[in-house]
Amino acid sequence: MSQSEQTNAKPWMRWVLYAAGAYNIAWGGVAILFPLWIFQATGMEPPHYPEFWQCIGMIVGVYGIGYLIAASDPIRHWPIVFVGFLGKVLGPIGFAEALWSERLPLAFGLNIVTNDLIWWLPFSLILLTAWKARGHSKN
Repeated sequence: MSQSEQTNAKPWMRWVLYAAGAYNIAWGGVAILFPLWIFQATGMEPPHYPEFWQCIGMIVGVYGIGYLIAASDPIRHWPIVFVGFLGKVLGPIGFAEALWSERLPLAFGLNIVTNDLIWWLPFSLILLTAWKARGHSKN
């Protein structure tokens, strides 16, 4: 990686990834330690196998560790940001389908806002900066 690629990372990019990392680790921890909480808070029937929700919490927490690693050099670690971004796009698509088919209530959508939607813009800007730093854009 060239010196110019490293300097393309703005300080806000690191802070966004630190925040995403901390948030995901915290959210994952809550899902692991209190797997029924989100279901009770949204008035949903609790799952028969809360271990599945705990597993989702573990996955989200692992993403958080990845974001903390990526924060050290967001441009170099763009693949971590990209994988996270994919999850943050695909998750709301799955929620929209479940909402449309009435398998999940709208209240569960708050989860989508905080876990996914608020990260779209900053993750997109990090990825765009990485794309430009790699010479894939003439701008």
